[in-house]
Amino acid sequence: MDAQTIIAKRIALELQNGTLVNLGIGIPTRVANFVPPGVKVYFQSENGLIGTGAVPEEGMHHRMLTDAGGRPVSALPGACVFDSAMSFGLIRGGHLAMTVLGGLQVDQGGRLANWKIPGKMVPGMGGAMDLASGAKRVVIAMQHSAKGKSKLVKTCTLPLTSARPIDLLVTELAVIAFPDGKATLMETAPGVSVQQVLAATEAELVVPDRVPEMAI
Repeated sequence: MDAQTIIAKRIALELQNGTLVNLGIGIPTRVANFVPPGVKVYFQSENGLIGTGAVPEEGMHHRMLTDAGGRPVSALPGACVFDSAMSFGLIRGGHLAMTVLGGLQVDQGGRLANWKIPGKMVPGMGGAMDLASGAKRVVIAMQHSAKGKSKLVKTCTLPLTSARPIDLLVTELAVIAFPDGKATLMETAPGVSVQQVLAATEAELVVPDRVPEMAI
């Protein structure tokens, strides 16, 4: 199973029935492919769509249905579209139960950096600053390392997206929460040891006596 699938499948287990959930661009959009049976979730894209479904198969997308990054999405029966003002009213008004965002860095206190100088790594902050501040729960889908360097760092060197700490980080190696502002190892991925997670992580991790394996 590839890294992005591991991350998306594990985050899908965090979905709660009947809630409004935003999926950011990149790995987060894949979460819609793994909604657990019996769970009904209303996915929102900040460009003005509620009711997004799984990523469409190649050749089956509609050019008018995209996520916030312009990538194709599907729409479920009953989906609705609206303008940007309404979309950000939902986000800033605290109506999202959860947002799933990508990340460039997360520090050991749970602060997120997921944008850089325009024209470099990603094209600016976008709606992430609103989502990271306005959603009731912020979950980050991020690969553990990039070019051999940990993306879970002691201190972010990229611009922060929000002063508010995130709630949960899921990588292909681990699930990490931030109780009391401390990065805490909650789960390891199948076949991954605690020692492997620690070796791949720059940040200081709190390790409980028992760390279960991810259920994916």
